[in-house]
This record gives sequence, structure tokens and C-alpha cells, in this order.
Amino acid sequence: MAEADSGESLTFTIRPARPADAQTLVNLVHELAVYERLEAQALATADDFRRHLFGPQRAAEAALAEIDGKPVGFAIWFSTFSTFRGQPGLYLEDVFVSPEHRGRGIGRALLATVARLAVDRGCGRLEWSVLDWNIPSIAFYKGHGARPMDDWTVFRVDEGDLLRLAETPEAVRIAGTEKDRP
Repeated sequence: MAEADSGESLTFTIRPARPADAQTLVNLVHELAVYERLEAQALATADDFRRHLFGPQRAAEAALAEIDGKPVGFAIWFSTFSTFRGQPGLYLEDVFVSPEHRGRGIGRALLATVARLAVDRGCGRLEWSVLDWNIPSIAFYKGHGARPMDDWTVFRVDEGDLLRLAETPEAVRIAGTEKDRP
């Protein structure tokens, strides 16, 4: 747990999320989805977070930012691997601070906390995506040394297309890689 004083006599805390925080994360993700105009896509439940952030096969990790015990922001990240670098990395899936608490250093603290974790784990990079229209976030990230990867385009396959691709005859189950799914 880390504390920071933003200079406004406002102290906030960054701490690892716990299973009891699952509904809080759902609420904050919903708030993020509204901000990003993606509310219809925010389908995660508290059970999803309990299973995938705190269960036996954790897919990601999370931290909460709090002021006087009230959650005001979060970060969720997961491990990646760079074949070119031959070392792990972290992917910051989301970092969010409620609008009324922005400008107080909380977002910087969340970002720096994940960066510290990446360095401590021997990661070669920390990366994330940002919506093209989100100019305030782009400026924030650039202000902390991040640079856009202009030569790369993010691709995604999900829902029915993911299932169809997985069911093609060329798909092979690799022994030892299956994970128990609830």
C-alpha cells in the first residue's frame, strides 16, 4: 500500500485489489465505459472479477486508488511476453480515475505503480491502448514518456469469429496448455 499527498492536503492510497473489491471494480469499470462511450460493452460481473483476478488461475491483477477509504480509481494489468526482447512485459488494460478526482496525481500514481511493478519483475516494457479521440489521456501519457506506436494496428477477434477460428480444422490443442475453466 502506498500513500501520496497531492499538495492539496488530499491524501490518497493505492493498494492491491482484494476479492471483496470485485463489485467496486465493476462499478468503476462501468464509470470508465460511460466515459469511453462503450457502456454497452461493459459486461463484466463481480463473479468474473473474483474468478479471473483472484481465483486459482489469475488472468490479471488490479489496484485501487482510494481517498478516505472511498474508491476513486483503478488499474488492471496482465503479463505479456516480447519475442523480440526475449523478456516479459506488462499490458495495462485499464487505468481510470473518476472525473471529479482527476488532476490530483492519482492517475500518475496508478501508472507509476504499475511501472514500478514492471521494473521490479524485470519487464522490458509497459504498454496499453488509448482511444484515438481521448486527447486528454493521450496528452497525459505523452507527458509521462509514453509514445504512440504509429506503425502498429490493433486487431481483435472475439465472440462468434473467435469461436469459428478456434473450430477450424487447422486448430490444434497443444498438450499441457489447457486450463481448467469453471
